[in-house]
Parts: sequence; structure tokens; C-alpha cells
Amino acid sequence: MHINDFISQYKNHPILFVGTGISLRYLKDSYTWDGLLKKITYELKGNAEYYLDLKSSCVENGKYRYDKIATLLEDEFTNLLAKDRLGKFQSVNDAFYKNMSEDIVVTRLKVYISMLLSATEIKEEKLEEITKLKKVCKNIGSVITTNYDNFIETLFEFDPLIGNGILLSNPYGSVYKIHGCISQPSKIIISEDDYNCFNNKFELIRAQLLSLFIHNPIVFLGYSIGDENIKSILKTIFTYVEPNSEDAKRIRDNFLLVEYEEDSTSQEICEHDIDLEGFSTIRINKIKTDDFGAIYEALARLELPVSAMDVRKVQSIVKEIYAGGEIKVSITEDLDSLKNSDKVIAIGSHVRRQLPCPVALPH
Repeated sequence: MHINDFISQYKNHPILFVGTGISLRYLKDSYTWDGLLKKITYELKGNAEYYLDLKSSCVENGKYRYDKIATLLEDEFTNLLAKDRLGKFQSVNDAFYKNMSEDIVVTRLKVYISMLLSATEIKEEKLEEITKLKKVCKNIGSVITTNYDNFIETLFEFDPLIGNGILLSNPYGSVYKIHGCISQPSKIIISEDDYNCFNNKFELIRAQLLSLFIHNPIVFLGYSIGDENIKSILKTIFTYVEPNSEDAKRIRDNFLLVEYEEDSTSQEICEHDIDLEGFSTIRINKIKTDDFGAIYEALARLELPVSAMDVRKVQSIVKEIYAGGEIKVSITEDLDSLKNSDKVIAIGSHVRRQLPCPVALPH
């Protein structure tokens, strides 16, 4: 099926699930998990061999345990910087001690990661594609990301939600930073202990995300088909959703994985089976392409009864009403008496005329 036909079938606002591949695609300074740890080690030691030693000691079932590598690197990073207060990493030490003086507990490694990923300069050759991506935000409910950088929330002008903030979230116009964010280094999840704590506290966040997965189309960007994040999400869903139920079918039909394939201009969706250890095989929709612009254009063309932007406007008004203060609420049938500055919510079977500043909630 062509990408336009597939996305035109959506009945609700899509959610973007954004991985490292998106930052790598658009930012001049970005890293894979492996690349980030390798970069830090090289800056710390001046050569790559120490990192290779770390990797060799953290292999399980033929796979590198990057959380364990990060744990070992974090210990070494802390020890060396503590002994060299005014050395190469003086700015990291400065930030560390400033945080501690304010009772903000954060490791030096996480401080340094926040510094490394703070630059969001876009590759010039991707500016046109970025313009297309930005136009998608009018139809996107929210974004979920495992990335630490603030690229996507800056581009869309969405509110980042980090840690427990996810539990008190507004699902429209938000970026769920489930692995933390450079804006709050203490909440970055990278070491083995971080992931253990995250998994122990993840139950409520998992329920929040599961609700999004059931009710909204999910478009995965910046991940590969074998990515552990993808498999983990699918395992989470089908732990709670009966595999042969209508909910399960709706979720599978709504899932789209966009997988990068160099120089490919394909715009065709195909089905792909993912083998989940301990679970049945899950079939999802996938497109392999290098033409991300075509996907963004299809998402931007999506026509729904109410745009995501209008939903965000309504939520903003309702939030003001709940907050109280100087808000005055009145009910009127005299539309001509309304001022252009008035915020209006029209509730009914349909809107019969144009309101001065309308935000309509049809039902």
C-alpha cells in the first residue's frame, strides 16, 4: 500500500515515537548510544582502547550491555574528574558542584552528556526536509522519544515531559522524554542502576503510554526493526492486550515503522513479522526508505474532523478555567455580542456560523 493511502486511513491524531536515528539524520552533533560512550571515553582517556576493554567485559548472549558499559565509565569518569578539579573538564566539575550546592544530585557523566548534546545545529542539506517535518505538528497529538536532546520539542514547540511529569501530562502538544533530557541531567537514564530504577517505577508511565497506543496511530521514526526499544514496547502492549482481540488488531493496523534504507525512494508499506522472545510473532506495518519527506507530507495532508492544533487550543482554555484566577465563564446564544479577543468553546452537533475566535468541539 502507498504511504498516502495508508496514512489517509487514520481516524485519530498520530503519535510520533522518535529514536536516535532522527537526531543522527538532522543534527551535526549527535551520537548512537555506542558512539556517545565511545566519544566520552576518548575525551577522557585520549584513545579508544579503554573503551574497547569496557565493551569486551560487558558482553551477554552475544550483545553488548551498554547500560553496564555506562556504569563502569561513569565510575571512572567520576574518579578522574574528582582528582583533577581544574583540568580539562573544569566546566563539568563547576556544574557538578553548583548542582550539589543546591541539593541536586547528578553525576559528572550526566552533566557532561548534557553539555555534549546541547548543540542542535541542523545539517544544511536537510533543511528542506526539516521544513516538511515541522508542518506535521498540526496533525500530531504528541511525541514519545528515547532521545536526550531537545531537538524535537524545539522544532514542534511542544512541552517536554520528564520523569514524573509524564504522569501529570497533557497528551496533546507534549514530548514524552521517557529516558530523560539534557535539560534535567539528573533524570537521564543511562547506567544499569538508572534502568533498574526506571523499570521499577515504570508501571504508571507504561499505563499512560499504553492508552496512547490503543487510541492513536503510532509512527516509529529513527529506529530499526531489531531495535530493543521497539521490541520492549511491543512486549509491553501484548502483555496487557489479548493478542487476538479487536484492540490488538487495531494497534497492529495503526503501527507504522519507518526504517532507514540508504538512497531508497520507496513509498510502499509492507507487512513485517517481529519475533518477540517469550511472545508470539507480531506483524506490523513497515516502510524502508530514505525519502522521509514523503512520509512527512502524507502526515501533513491528513484530514481529521478536528486538528491537533485545535485540540491544544481547547485544552489551553480548559486549563485556564480549571486554574481559576481572573477567568470568567458565561453561556450565550448572542454570538454577535462576542468580542474578537474572547476565547470561545462551541459545543453542539455542528457549528452553524463562524465565531470570532472559535475553537469548536463537535460531538
